[in-house]
Amino acid sequence: MKSAIIYIIISLFSFSTLHAQTLAEARELYTQGDFEKALPVFEKELAAKPNDVNLNHWYGVCLYETGGDRVKAEESLLIAAKKNVQDSFYYLGLIYTEEFRFTEAEENFNKYETLLTKKKPKKKDEIDKQEADLARLGSNRKTTSRLKRMVSNTEDIQIIDSVVVDKKNFLSAYKLSHSSGRLDYFNTVFTANKDIESVVYFNEKETKIYYGQPDKNNIFSLYSMEKLLNEFGNEKKLSSNNFGIGGNINYPYVMADGVTIYFAAKDPESIGGYDLFISRYNINNDTYLTPERLNMPFNSQYNDYMMVVDEEKGVGWFASDRFQPEGSVCIYTFIPNSVVKTVQSEDEKYLADRARISSIRSTWEKDKNYNDLIALARKAPKEEAKEVRDFTFVVNDKNVYYKLTDFKNTTARDTYYKVIQKNTEKRSLTEKLEGLRTTYSRSNDNIRRNMTTEMLGLERQIEELQKEIPSLEIQARNQEIQSLN
Repeated sequence: MKSAIIYIIISLFSFSTLHAQTLAEARELYTQGDFEKALPVFEKELAAKPNDVNLNHWYGVCLYETGGDRVKAEESLLIAAKKNVQDSFYYLGLIYTEEFRFTEAEENFNKYETLLTKKKPKKKDEIDKQEADLARLGSNRKTTSRLKRMVSNTEDIQIIDSVVVDKKNFLSAYKLSHSSGRLDYFNTVFTANKDIESVVYFNEKETKIYYGQPDKNNIFSLYSMEKLLNEFGNEKKLSSNNFGIGGNINYPYVMADGVTIYFAAKDPESIGGYDLFISRYNINNDTYLTPERLNMPFNSQYNDYMMVVDEEKGVGWFASDRFQPEGSVCIYTFIPNSVVKTVQSEDEKYLADRARISSIRSTWEKDKNYNDLIALARKAPKEEAKEVRDFTFVVNDKNVYYKLTDFKNTTARDTYYKVIQKNTEKRSLTEKLEGLRTTYSRSNDNIRRNMTTEMLGLERQIEELQKEIPSLEIQARNQEIQSLN
C-alpha cells in the first residue's frame, strides 16, 4: 500500500514536471518565432485556463502568425489588451488593418506606441530592440495608411456574378465574344519543358498574340508575336524596361483598339501578390505609357489577375484568389464603367465591404434586373467554321489563292512571300506616319520642324513600297501562270 502511494506521488510529480517543461518549451519556441509548434501547447493550456492573460496573448499571436482563425485571435488578444499586455495592441492593429477597420487599427497602434516608449531602456540591446519595434510599427502604419487611401478610392463597379473554379482551368469561366479575341494557356500554344503559368491572348483575327514568358531567372515579361502566313514569329518584348515595374508581369489582355492593355504584375508596391494594371501603347515612339494600378475592388491583398473587357457583351471578368482555398480561384463578372467613379460613403464598414467584395449584391443598382446580362456573360459564342485565308491573290479568271501552299510554282511562291513581307512593312510604316501626323497637328512650330524630316522619310519609304509591291505581284502572277499552262 505504501509503495502504491509513493508511486502515485512520483507519477503526479513527474506529470507536473513534464507539463511545466512543455509549457516552458512552448514559451521558448514562441520567443524564437516558432509559432506553429508553440500553438497547440498554448491552445491546450488555454482550455484549462481560459482567463489567463498571458496564455490568451501567446495564443492570439500564434494564431495570427500561423494564419489561423482571426476571430479567435482577436478574442484572445482583447482579453490580454484589457490588462495592457503591450504586444497585444500591436497584433490587434494588424488584424484590424487586414479587415479594413482603420480607426480601430490606428487606436491600437497608438496604445502600443505609448506603452513601448514609456519604457526608457539603458542597455544597448534593449535600446536596439525598442528602435526595431518602433521601425516595425512605422512600416505597418504606412501599410495601414496606404490601404485606407486605397479603400477610400474604391471604384463604384457593379459586380453581377462570380464563380469559383479550379485554378488550372480558370479560363473556362471567360466566355469572350469573337470580337474580343481568344484566351488560351501558354503550354497549349507553345511547347515547353515545364509548366508555365501564363496565358496567351489572340486578337480577333488571330494575327497577333500577347503572352507572359519567364527569363532564365524566372522573371516574367510580356511579349508579342505576329502571324506570318501559317506561323507566328517576330517575337518582340513589349517593354524593354518591363513597364518600369520591378517584378513579374503576366496575364495580358489587349482591347480591340490594339492600344489599351491590361496585365497583372508583382512589384514591391503590390499589396498582395499580383495586382492589376492598365497601360496604353504610344504609337509615336513604339513604347507604352506608365502603367496605372487599378483601384479596389479589382485589387486586393491577394492575387488578382487576368482582366478582360468584352465590349460586345458589355461585361468584363477578372480572377482573384481572395478568400479561396489553395488551388481555387474566383472569377468575378462586372459591368465596365465608361468613366472611373468611386464609391461615395462616410461609412467605414460599407467602404470596406465594397473594397473586399463582401457581397456582390451590395454593388447592384436598386431595382435593376441583371438576369439577361448574366446569362449573356455566361454564354459561350457559337463556334464558327473558319476558312483559312492568309491573303487573297488573284492569279487569273479561274484561280484565286489564299495560302502559300496554293502555289504550284516555288519561284512564284517565294516572290509572293516578298509581297507579304513588303505589305507588313508598309502597314507598320503607315501606322507610325499616322501617329506622327496626329502629334504634328497638336505641336508647336519647333517640334514640327524636327518632325518634318522623319515624316518625309517615311512618306518616301511608303511611296517606294507602293511601287514595288504591285511589281512583285505581277512577277509572281506571271511565274505562277507558266506552271498552270
